[in-house]
Amino acid sequence: MSLAAPWLLVLLPLPLLLLRLLPPQRPGAGALALPPALATAFHPAGTAPVRRHARLIALGVAWIALVAALAGPRQERVLDILPASGRDIVLALDLSGSMEREDFRLNGQTVSRLAAVQAVAAAFVRGRVGDRVGLVVFGERAYVAAAPTHDLAAVADVIEGLQIGVSGKATAIADGLGLAIRRLRDRDGGSRVILLLSDGRDTTGPVDPVAAARAARDLGMRVYTIALGPADLTDDPVSRDAVDADTLRRIAEAAGGKTFRVRTTDDLEAVAEAVDRLEPSLAALPPLRTWRGLWPWPAAFAALCLGGAMVLQARDTA
Repeated sequence: MSLAAPWLLVLLPLPLLLLRLLPPQRPGAGALALPPALATAFHPAGTAPVRRHARLIALGVAWIALVAALAGPRQERVLDILPASGRDIVLALDLSGSMEREDFRLNGQTVSRLAAVQAVAAAFVRGRVGDRVGLVVFGERAYVAAAPTHDLAAVADVIEGLQIGVSGKATAIADGLGLAIRRLRDRDGGSRVILLLSDGRDTTGPVDPVAAARAARDLGMRVYTIALGPADLTDDPVSRDAVDADTLRRIAEAAGGKTFRVRTTDDLEAVAEAVDRLEPSLAALPPLRTWRGLWPWPAAFAALCLGGAMVLQARDTA
Protein backbone atom coordinates (compact mmCIF):
# COMPACT_ATOMS: atom_id res chain seq x y z
CA MET A 1 0.00 0.00 0.00
CA SER A 2 1.20 3.51 -0.81
CA LEU A 3 -0.07 6.91 -1.93
CA ALA A 4 0.49 8.29 -5.42
CA ALA A 5 0.39 11.91 -4.16
CA PRO A 6 0.93 11.88 -0.38
CA TRP A 7 1.63 15.63 -0.35
CA LEU A 8 -2.11 16.25 -0.88
CA LEU A 9 -2.69 15.20 2.76
CA VAL A 10 -1.70 18.76 3.72
CA LEU A 11 -5.26 19.71 2.66
CA LEU A 12 -6.77 17.87 5.63
CA PRO A 13 -6.76 20.87 8.06
CA LEU A 14 -8.06 23.26 5.37
CA PRO A 15 -11.71 23.39 6.69
CA LEU A 16 -10.50 24.24 10.22
CA LEU A 17 -8.30 27.01 8.85
CA LEU A 18 -11.21 28.43 6.87
CA LEU A 19 -13.46 28.39 9.92
CA ARG A 20 -10.84 30.26 11.89
CA LEU A 21 -9.83 32.79 9.26
CA LEU A 22 -13.15 33.61 7.57
CA PRO A 23 -15.64 35.92 9.30
CA PRO A 24 -18.62 34.19 10.97
CA GLN A 25 -21.73 33.86 8.86
CA ARG A 26 -24.56 36.18 9.88
CA PRO A 27 -28.09 34.73 10.08
CA GLY A 28 -30.20 35.68 7.14
CA ALA A 29 -32.89 38.36 7.56
CA GLY A 30 -36.57 37.83 6.88
CA ALA A 31 -36.90 34.50 8.58
CA LEU A 32 -40.37 33.57 9.85
CA ALA A 33 -40.55 33.80 13.65
CA LEU A 34 -42.80 31.21 15.24
CA PRO A 35 -44.24 31.22 18.71
CA PRO A 36 -42.29 28.93 21.05
CA ALA A 37 -45.11 26.40 21.21
CA LEU A 38 -45.25 26.02 17.42
CA ALA A 39 -41.44 25.95 17.09
CA THR A 40 -41.29 23.10 19.62
CA ALA A 41 -43.90 21.19 17.66
CA PHE A 42 -41.88 21.42 14.44
CA HIS A 43 -38.51 20.85 16.10
CA PRO A 44 -38.74 18.84 19.29
CA ALA A 45 -36.34 20.00 21.98
CA GLY A 46 -32.83 18.56 21.58
CA THR A 47 -33.15 17.12 18.08
CA ALA A 48 -31.83 20.14 16.15
CA PRO A 49 -28.42 20.32 17.93
CA VAL A 50 -27.95 16.55 17.51
CA ARG A 51 -28.63 16.71 13.81
CA ARG A 52 -26.36 19.74 13.46
CA HIS A 53 -23.51 17.91 15.18
CA ALA A 54 -24.14 14.81 13.08
CA ARG A 55 -24.08 16.93 9.93
CA LEU A 56 -20.75 18.50 10.89
CA ILE A 57 -19.29 15.07 11.63
CA ALA A 58 -20.54 13.76 8.27
CA LEU A 59 -19.01 16.73 6.46
CA GLY A 60 -15.71 16.28 8.29
CA VAL A 61 -15.52 12.57 7.49
CA ALA A 62 -16.47 13.30 3.88
CA TRP A 63 -13.62 15.80 3.61
CA ILE A 64 -11.10 13.33 5.06
CA ALA A 65 -12.27 10.61 2.67
CA LEU A 66 -12.15 13.01 -0.29
CA VAL A 67 -8.57 14.09 0.48
CA ALA A 68 -7.61 10.44 0.92
CA ALA A 69 -9.03 9.67 -2.53
CA LEU A 70 -7.13 12.61 -4.06
CA ALA A 71 -3.89 11.32 -2.50
CA GLY A 72 -4.29 8.19 -4.64
CA PRO A 73 -4.15 5.12 -2.40
CA ARG A 74 -2.80 2.19 -4.41
CA GLN A 75 -1.61 -1.37 -4.03
CA GLU A 76 1.44 -2.81 -5.80
CA ARG A 77 0.97 -5.93 -7.90
CA VAL A 78 3.55 -8.19 -9.52
CA LEU A 79 2.42 -9.53 -12.90
CA ASP A 80 3.37 -12.98 -14.13
CA ILE A 81 3.23 -11.90 -17.76
CA LEU A 82 6.16 -10.38 -19.63
CA PRO A 83 5.88 -8.06 -22.62
CA ALA A 84 7.33 -9.06 -25.99
CA SER A 85 10.87 -7.81 -26.53
CA GLY A 86 10.39 -7.13 -30.24
CA ARG A 87 13.50 -9.23 -30.96
CA ASP A 88 13.52 -11.99 -33.59
CA ILE A 89 16.17 -14.70 -33.35
CA VAL A 90 16.75 -17.43 -35.92
CA LEU A 91 19.10 -20.30 -35.13
CA ALA A 92 20.81 -21.72 -38.22
CA LEU A 93 22.13 -25.15 -37.19
CA ASP A 94 24.47 -27.38 -39.16
CA LEU A 95 23.06 -30.92 -39.64
CA SER A 96 25.84 -32.21 -41.87
CA GLY A 97 27.25 -35.70 -41.45
CA SER A 98 30.21 -34.52 -39.32
CA MET A 99 27.79 -33.58 -36.53
CA GLU A 100 27.55 -37.33 -35.81
CA ARG A 101 31.15 -37.45 -34.56
CA GLU A 102 31.26 -38.26 -30.84
CA ASP A 103 33.93 -35.97 -29.41
CA PHE A 104 31.98 -33.98 -26.79
CA ARG A 105 31.37 -34.70 -23.12
CA LEU A 106 27.91 -34.12 -21.64
CA ASN A 107 26.95 -35.11 -18.09
CA GLY A 108 30.02 -37.33 -17.84
CA GLN A 109 29.31 -39.20 -21.08
CA THR A 110 30.79 -38.97 -24.56
CA VAL A 111 28.14 -37.72 -26.97
CA SER A 112 27.94 -36.53 -30.55
CA ARG A 113 28.34 -32.91 -31.51
CA LEU A 114 24.65 -32.80 -32.40
CA ALA A 115 23.60 -34.11 -28.97
CA ALA A 116 25.69 -31.44 -27.24
CA VAL A 117 24.26 -28.72 -29.47
CA GLN A 118 20.71 -29.96 -28.93
CA ALA A 119 21.04 -29.88 -25.14
CA VAL A 120 22.54 -26.38 -24.99
CA ALA A 121 20.47 -24.85 -27.81
CA ALA A 122 17.17 -26.15 -26.41
CA ALA A 123 17.96 -24.70 -22.98
CA PHE A 124 19.01 -21.42 -24.62
CA VAL A 125 15.74 -21.17 -26.56
CA ARG A 126 13.60 -21.88 -23.48
CA GLY A 127 15.34 -19.00 -21.73
CA ARG A 128 14.55 -16.44 -24.44
CA VAL A 129 11.36 -15.23 -22.75
CA GLY A 130 9.76 -12.40 -24.70
CA ASP A 131 11.70 -13.12 -27.92
CA ARG A 132 10.40 -14.68 -31.10
CA VAL A 133 12.65 -17.60 -32.05
CA GLY A 134 12.86 -19.64 -35.24
CA LEU A 135 15.02 -22.50 -36.50
CA VAL A 136 16.73 -23.14 -39.83
CA VAL A 137 18.73 -26.32 -40.37
CA PHE A 138 21.13 -26.95 -43.22
CA GLY A 139 23.23 -29.73 -44.61
CA GLU A 140 23.40 -30.24 -48.35
CA ARG A 141 20.31 -28.00 -48.50
CA ALA A 142 18.57 -25.71 -46.02
CA TYR A 143 14.99 -25.64 -44.79
CA VAL A 144 12.92 -23.95 -42.09
CA ALA A 145 12.35 -26.33 -39.20
CA ALA A 146 10.40 -23.79 -37.11
CA ALA A 147 9.11 -20.37 -38.16
CA PRO A 148 9.83 -17.53 -35.71
CA THR A 149 7.35 -17.81 -32.85
CA HIS A 150 6.84 -16.95 -29.19
CA ASP A 151 6.13 -20.63 -28.51
CA LEU A 152 9.64 -21.31 -27.25
CA ALA A 153 8.80 -24.78 -25.93
CA ALA A 154 7.75 -25.89 -29.42
CA VAL A 155 11.01 -24.66 -30.97
CA ALA A 156 13.03 -26.35 -28.21
CA ASP A 157 11.17 -29.59 -28.87
CA VAL A 158 12.03 -29.38 -32.57
CA ILE A 159 15.71 -28.85 -31.72
CA GLU A 160 15.73 -31.90 -29.44
CA GLY A 161 14.16 -34.00 -32.21
CA LEU A 162 16.64 -33.14 -34.98
CA GLN A 163 18.38 -36.01 -36.78
CA ILE A 164 21.34 -36.18 -39.12
CA GLY A 165 20.56 -36.84 -42.77
CA VAL A 166 17.22 -35.06 -43.17
CA SER A 167 18.97 -32.22 -45.03
CA GLY A 168 21.84 -34.13 -46.64
CA LYS A 169 25.42 -34.81 -45.56
CA ALA A 170 27.19 -31.72 -46.99
CA THR A 171 27.57 -28.29 -45.36
CA ALA A 172 25.72 -25.52 -47.20
CA ILE A 173 26.55 -22.64 -44.85
CA ALA A 174 25.59 -19.95 -47.35
CA ASP A 175 22.21 -21.59 -48.00
CA GLY A 176 21.46 -21.81 -44.29
CA LEU A 177 22.45 -18.19 -43.72
CA GLY A 178 20.50 -17.02 -46.76
CA LEU A 179 17.34 -18.81 -45.66
CA ALA A 180 17.62 -17.33 -42.15
CA ILE A 181 17.96 -13.87 -43.70
CA ARG A 182 14.86 -14.42 -45.81
CA ARG A 183 12.86 -15.47 -42.73
CA LEU A 184 13.83 -12.24 -40.94
CA ARG A 185 13.75 -9.86 -43.90
CA ASP A 186 10.03 -9.07 -43.64
CA ARG A 187 9.99 -8.65 -39.85
CA ASP A 188 9.28 -5.04 -38.89
CA GLY A 189 10.67 -3.25 -35.85
CA GLY A 190 12.78 -4.60 -33.01
CA SER A 191 16.13 -6.28 -33.49
CA ARG A 192 16.85 -9.27 -35.71
CA VAL A 193 19.57 -11.75 -34.83
CA ILE A 194 20.93 -14.88 -36.52
CA LEU A 195 22.92 -17.51 -34.61
CA LEU A 196 24.86 -19.57 -37.15
CA LEU A 197 26.49 -22.80 -35.96
CA SER A 198 28.63 -25.04 -38.14
CA ASP A 199 31.33 -27.67 -37.67
CA GLY A 200 32.54 -27.84 -41.27
CA ARG A 201 33.40 -25.83 -44.35
CA ASP A 202 31.01 -24.25 -46.85
CA THR A 203 30.30 -26.45 -49.86
CA THR A 204 27.79 -24.31 -51.74
CA GLY A 205 30.12 -23.23 -54.50
CA PRO A 206 29.36 -19.84 -56.10
CA VAL A 207 27.32 -18.44 -53.19
CA ASP A 208 29.54 -16.31 -50.95
CA PRO A 209 28.42 -16.52 -47.29
CA VAL A 210 30.39 -13.37 -46.41
CA ALA A 211 28.49 -11.41 -49.06
CA ALA A 212 25.25 -12.79 -47.62
CA ALA A 213 26.38 -11.56 -44.21
CA ARG A 214 26.92 -8.07 -45.62
CA ALA A 215 23.38 -8.18 -47.00
CA ALA A 216 22.13 -9.13 -43.56
CA ARG A 217 23.95 -6.14 -42.07
CA ASP A 218 22.39 -3.82 -44.68
CA LEU A 219 18.97 -5.15 -43.66
CA GLY A 220 19.66 -4.32 -40.01
CA MET A 221 20.47 -7.86 -38.84
CA ARG A 222 23.30 -9.10 -36.66
CA VAL A 223 24.94 -12.48 -37.14
CA TYR A 224 26.74 -14.42 -34.40
CA THR A 225 28.71 -17.44 -35.60
CA ILE A 226 29.78 -20.51 -33.65
CA ALA A 227 32.66 -22.62 -34.97
CA LEU A 228 32.15 -26.08 -33.50
CA GLY A 229 34.81 -28.82 -33.43
CA PRO A 230 38.33 -29.54 -32.18
CA ALA A 231 40.19 -28.90 -35.48
CA ASP A 232 40.47 -25.72 -37.57
CA LEU A 233 40.70 -25.77 -41.34
CA THR A 234 43.66 -23.39 -41.24
CA ASP A 235 45.63 -25.69 -38.92
CA ASP A 236 44.57 -29.00 -40.46
CA PRO A 237 43.48 -28.38 -44.08
CA VAL A 238 43.34 -32.09 -44.96
CA SER A 239 40.98 -33.05 -42.11
CA ARG A 240 37.49 -33.97 -43.24
CA ASP A 241 36.02 -32.73 -39.91
CA ALA A 242 37.90 -29.43 -39.62
CA VAL A 243 35.73 -26.36 -39.17
CA ASP A 244 36.22 -23.30 -41.36
CA ALA A 245 36.56 -20.94 -38.37
CA ASP A 246 38.09 -18.18 -40.51
CA THR A 247 35.05 -17.99 -42.80
CA LEU A 248 32.69 -17.99 -39.82
CA ARG A 249 34.71 -15.18 -38.27
CA ARG A 250 34.48 -13.11 -41.45
CA ILE A 251 30.72 -13.75 -41.63
CA ALA A 252 30.25 -12.40 -38.10
CA GLU A 253 32.46 -9.37 -38.73
CA ALA A 254 30.65 -8.55 -41.97
CA ALA A 255 27.27 -8.61 -40.17
CA GLY A 256 28.32 -6.66 -37.08
CA GLY A 257 28.24 -9.68 -34.77
CA LYS A 258 30.77 -11.83 -32.96
CA THR A 259 32.26 -15.24 -33.52
CA PHE A 260 32.84 -17.95 -30.93
CA ARG A 261 35.21 -20.91 -31.02
CA VAL A 262 33.77 -24.04 -29.41
CA ARG A 263 35.79 -27.17 -28.71
CA THR A 264 33.99 -28.53 -25.63
CA THR A 265 30.53 -28.57 -24.10
CA ASP A 266 31.72 -26.00 -21.56
CA ASP A 267 32.67 -23.69 -24.44
CA LEU A 268 29.21 -24.18 -25.92
CA GLU A 269 27.49 -23.28 -22.65
CA ALA A 270 29.74 -20.22 -22.31
CA VAL A 271 28.63 -19.12 -25.78
CA ALA A 272 24.96 -19.32 -24.73
CA GLU A 273 25.74 -17.15 -21.69
CA ALA A 274 27.69 -14.68 -23.82
CA VAL A 275 24.82 -14.32 -26.30
CA ASP A 276 22.45 -13.77 -23.36
CA ARG A 277 24.65 -10.85 -22.31
CA LEU A 278 24.86 -9.45 -25.84
CA GLU A 279 21.12 -9.87 -26.48
CA PRO A 280 19.52 -9.74 -22.99
CA SER A 281 16.37 -11.78 -22.54
CA LEU A 282 13.39 -10.32 -20.72
CA ALA A 283 13.65 -13.27 -18.34
CA ALA A 284 16.71 -11.58 -16.83
CA LEU A 285 14.77 -8.38 -16.10
CA PRO A 286 13.02 -7.71 -12.79
CA PRO A 287 9.36 -8.76 -12.69
CA LEU A 288 6.83 -6.36 -14.14
CA ARG A 289 5.14 -4.35 -11.40
CA THR A 290 1.98 -2.30 -11.63
CA TRP A 291 -0.38 -0.47 -9.31
CA ARG A 292 -4.03 -1.11 -8.53
CA GLY A 293 -5.77 2.18 -7.71
CA LEU A 294 -7.90 2.11 -4.53
CA TRP A 295 -9.14 5.71 -4.68
CA PRO A 296 -12.74 4.80 -5.73
CA TRP A 297 -13.41 3.38 -2.26
CA PRO A 298 -12.69 6.56 -0.23
CA ALA A 299 -14.32 8.63 -2.99
CA ALA A 300 -17.51 6.58 -2.74
CA PHE A 301 -17.44 6.85 1.06
CA ALA A 302 -17.04 10.64 0.77
CA ALA A 303 -20.07 10.80 -1.54
CA LEU A 304 -22.08 8.72 0.95
CA CYS A 305 -21.17 11.03 3.83
CA LEU A 306 -22.09 14.11 1.77
CA GLY A 307 -25.44 12.55 0.96
CA GLY A 308 -26.06 11.94 4.67
CA ALA A 309 -25.14 15.55 5.47
CA MET A 310 -27.58 16.81 2.81
CA VAL A 311 -30.38 14.70 4.29
CA LEU A 312 -29.71 16.13 7.76
CA GLN A 313 -29.62 19.65 6.33
CA ALA A 314 -32.97 19.10 4.61
CA ARG A 315 -34.56 17.93 7.86
CA ASP A 316 -33.30 21.04 9.68
CA THR A 317 -34.80 23.32 7.07
CA ALA A 318 -38.06 21.41 6.81
